[in-house]
Amino acid sequence: MPKTQISSPKLRQPPGVFSHATAIEATGRLVFISGMTARCADGSIAGIGDISAQTRQVCENLKAAVEAAGGTMDDICRVDVFVRNIEQFDAIHKVRAEYFKAPLPASTMVEVAKMVSPDYLIEINAIAVLPNA
Repeated sequence: MPKTQISSPKLRQPPGVFSHATAIEATGRLVFISGMTARCADGSIAGIGDISAQTRQVCENLKAAVEAAGGTMDDICRVDVFVRNIEQFDAIHKVRAEYFKAPLPASTMVEVAKMVSPDYLIEINAIAVLPNA
């Protein structure tokens, strides 16, 4: 389903890989993807201590979830990003740029004190809109 990136001259352009707002003509299925971490299918944690490696694994996990629902990364219209260190914004967005293409999803990123595992550096949940089959 076509996404439209919304922008306004009254807003500063996003400094990362996201839109201020994303519009979708919604006649499809909404898919709500739970928070994905750097946990691999075998139960191990990818990239302990490495934000780029963990972000890549998180994005791969998002990709696997949206594909299992019948969609693609292009169908994701919103992400919420939870990080242990907001200073890693640039490194996170460098990896995100490999997975998200324009029109970009709307996004919020916040720093949190704790996650389920002390080895997690990032967690991302997502909302996708898939066309009806």
